[in-house]
Amino acid sequence: MKLIDRRLDISQLLENKSFFLFGPRSTGKSTMIRRQLPKAAVYDLLDDEIFRRLLERPKLLAEENPDKETLIVIDEIQRLPLLLNEVHRLISSEGRTFLLTGSSARKLKRDGTNLLAGRAWRADLFPLTYSEIPQFDLVKFLNRGGLPQVYLSAKPSEELRAYTSMYLREEIQAEALTRNLQGFSTFLEVVALANGEELNFQSLASDCGVSASTLKNYIQILDDTLLGFSLRGFTKTKKRKAISRIKHYLFDVGVVNSLCRRGEIRQKSELFGKAFEHWIVQEVRACLSYSRSEHEMTYWRSLSQFEVDLLVGDEVAIEIKATSLVQDKHLKGLRALKEEGLIRKYVVVSLDSKARVTDDGIEILPWAAFMEQLWGGGLFD
Repeated sequence: MKLIDRRLDISQLLENKSFFLFGPRSTGKSTMIRRQLPKAAVYDLLDDEIFRRLLERPKLLAEENPDKETLIVIDEIQRLPLLLNEVHRLISSEGRTFLLTGSSARKLKRDGTNLLAGRAWRADLFPLTYSEIPQFDLVKFLNRGGLPQVYLSAKPSEELRAYTSMYLREEIQAEALTRNLQGFSTFLEVVALANGEELNFQSLASDCGVSASTLKNYIQILDDTLLGFSLRGFTKTKKRKAISRIKHYLFDVGVVNSLCRRGEIRQKSELFGKAFEHWIVQEVRACLSYSRSEHEMTYWRSLSQFEVDLLVGDEVAIEIKATSLVQDKHLKGLRALKEEGLIRKYVVVSLDSKARVTDDGIEILPWAAFMEQLWGGGLFD
């Protein structure tokens, strides 16, 4: 399988601090560690023998690595949270550096787990992005998504089906996150169909056949296991009152396609538009994380139904349109928000062939030009 250089530079992150590195299964954490940190001492807790040895004697971390300059990687740290007590001791008393990876933060957030009191920061790894894929093919990506083993596969649909079933089996069942696997499986399909939409918990719970409180717990499971994320509603507008519901997205467009049992996504179809919006949101999220930006992602919808798909802090408002010619009718949401004077820059990402600027200063960018600005650092200039 062809190897792809990842945007996240772990060695640079670890120069001054230990890190937790989280990312959904199969985003490529282990491959990236082998390529970027070839001299690190790696302990993979999915290996039963390594798990057993460290469970019985956590001090092996220091005893087997007498050189205090050796970087120690503990893969799937959520399988043995108590090991963090020894990690904490070695960071505090010996100044050692650790990379602690995992596909779920849920176990580490409960039961009073030692989260190292700020001695380790957090970074996330996402599916492949535009900036990492040579000769990027938009239609191919919107059909396959960005999981490396799927995007590079000769049989991507088979890989995606295996991935979604693996998640239920290995992540949910093994960690006992919920006893009702069938109910959670139904929920995954329902939440995939609602991907990128405002969540009405009562309605969605009814569709899933569970209570609203159970549904909220399921959403939290998705977020804690890094399979989903939410956008808060932007509510600072004065002239037009805004809706505060959250929008929820799954972490990868290919996973959504598989759960929804979509066929091939073709340009100019309704499904293409939904997948295109989802991809743009994914890319902005990954870029903000990799650049260590503190800007929050939100969206805006007024009670009078003006909407802007994505806001990044108070820097840029982004409308996403899968059309080859953006017209005035596509700019209504941005113009309504622009009247508030709260955001510095207004952009439409589209399938237009050339970039242009409207009389009132709204930038219309072809998707590839938008990506170059985003990953080149120019979007927030």
